[in-house]
Amino acid sequence: MDVMGDKATLFETGRFVQPSSREDTETPDETGEIADEAAEELRQRLAAEAGDVEAMSILGAMLLRRGDLDGAEPHLRAATAAGDRAAANNLGVLLHQRGYADEAAGWWRIAAVAGSAAAAHALGRHHRERGDEPAAEYWLRQSAEQGHTLGAYALADLLEHRGDAGAEKWMRVAAERGHREAAYRLARALDRKAARDTDGDDGGQVPDEVEQWYRQAAARGHRRAALHLGTILEKRGELKEAGRWYLTSAKDGEARAACALGFLLRDAGDTENAAVWWLRAAQDGDGNAANALGALHAERGETQTAERWYRAAMDAGDVNGAYNLGLLCAEQGRTAQAEQWYRRAAYAGHREAANALAILLLRAGDETGAEPWFSKAAEAGSVDAAFNLGILHAGRGEEQAALRWYERAAAAGHTEAALQVGMARLRDGDDQEAERHLRCAAGGGSAEAAYRLATVLDARRPPEPAHELGEPVHRRSECEEWYERAASQGHRRAQVRVGMLAAARGDVVEAARWYREAAEAGSRNGAFNLGLLLAREGSEPEAAVWWTRAADAGHGRAALRLALVYARRGELAEGQRWADRAVSLGPASVAERAARLRDALRQELSA
Repeated sequence: MDVMGDKATLFETGRFVQPSSREDTETPDETGEIADEAAEELRQRLAAEAGDVEAMSILGAMLLRRGDLDGAEPHLRAATAAGDRAAANNLGVLLHQRGYADEAAGWWRIAAVAGSAAAAHALGRHHRERGDEPAAEYWLRQSAEQGHTLGAYALADLLEHRGDAGAEKWMRVAAERGHREAAYRLARALDRKAARDTDGDDGGQVPDEVEQWYRQAAARGHRRAALHLGTILEKRGELKEAGRWYLTSAKDGEARAACALGFLLRDAGDTENAAVWWLRAAQDGDGNAANALGALHAERGETQTAERWYRAAMDAGDVNGAYNLGLLCAEQGRTAQAEQWYRRAAYAGHREAANALAILLLRAGDETGAEPWFSKAAEAGSVDAAFNLGILHAGRGEEQAALRWYERAAAAGHTEAALQVGMARLRDGDDQEAERHLRCAAGGGSAEAAYRLATVLDARRPPEPAHELGEPVHRRSECEEWYERAASQGHRRAQVRVGMLAAARGDVVEAARWYREAAEAGSRNGAFNLGLLLAREGSEPEAAVWWTRAADAGHGRAALRLALVYARRGELAEGQRWADRAVSLGPASVAERAARLRDALRQELSA
């Protein structure tokens, strides 16, 4: 007889799974399986009674699997006494289940010494539970080196706990043998390592090997691996497959996957189903999902329900819940409550809450109380807070301090901060640095920055070359493009400038369009130039209307033009009134001409 051989399937390999509860009515296949098991058990029992050691071991394992410890023990002891190492291992399992851990370890040791990898694994775990890590490592290594998957995983877990570099090797061994938790943990370790090596400069790309291990673990039913795989695919734009993995993970009870699936559905326009998954995640304690539900109800005007979900998020430990409650209260004019929630979130380290609290205090006139919160938020990385600190210092006339904060915000991509830095550099005469910051701000959508950039480029533009026949050559320059971009965004001075450029090209219609747009938006220069254009085209009555609008807004040259119009019409008193207005508005050259005209009209009236 071949003693101490692996002739019986061991309990710890996982192949002996505890049977699930069955319904009263079984399918024919299930009935057949039960009959086969019963027949096999009877066959092994008869062989065991006849003294077959292998049958004793197998029968004991079968009864152990079924939970019949009293029936299994005598068969396992008999087989163990005859030298069957599988029986010794399973006897250790049985004793461990009865609570006799030390006696179990003794039998595992016997089986392990005889070469049982499963027993070595069990013995290693026994020693680790008692804090004897050297003994645990010895036996787990014995198990792993014999090819035992659970032994390899347990060894990797022990080594990883100690920070041993050998952990990855054994985690990989276990993963390659199909251990799903090992595959997941290997993926996580490789993912973190890749992130450290690239310092975030890889554009969010995940190495193929990492994805491969996440995929293997997810395919074996690991819900967190499915969540991470979904995240990778979503970042890559493969939303359909990402949604499938989120769904798989969410159905297995992963709240974060349910939350992520909700956001995916919302972005696809399906808010109803998004709310279903957010609700499921929020009920499982996901604060992010509770916040999302709060935002959804807030958008619908259901403020009480929104507040309830924001409170649920806060109770789940999500500091965004307190911040969102602050926003909700602020929108409703409940300033005192808004301050309370902002403070709660800010003290918990929420940088945007700190910025919002500072703004609230500043609006209430408490600049002293606001500044520390702006500083705290800015130091924590809030770009808006850095910009607001710049405004705060600029308001006090502390230009250098303001510039430092503007530069900090601009470096993080804040458009208005970049504009302020650009303007400061222009005042300092540093056109190159000014241009760099103005380009950033203009590219971010600032109309003022686009206009200022255009003026910088315009000042450098060489004179237009003349055509060989003496006709001017009009080439579209970069500064014109920036003027037009600013004009299209409603910048009045840019609109006037674009109109002037069009007029210089002889495009009267285009010039009139831009002058009119600027004038209607309140630009007195636009109204004046539109008047000039109309007057040249023979529409002096309409020109007078626009000059009146410009003069009423304080444009001295428009007032002088009106004085001349009324003087030519013989309306001397009205002409004198507008001449007086032109004298008071200036500038000096206009005031001088207007004074001469006024005196002439006065003499004419007194003659």
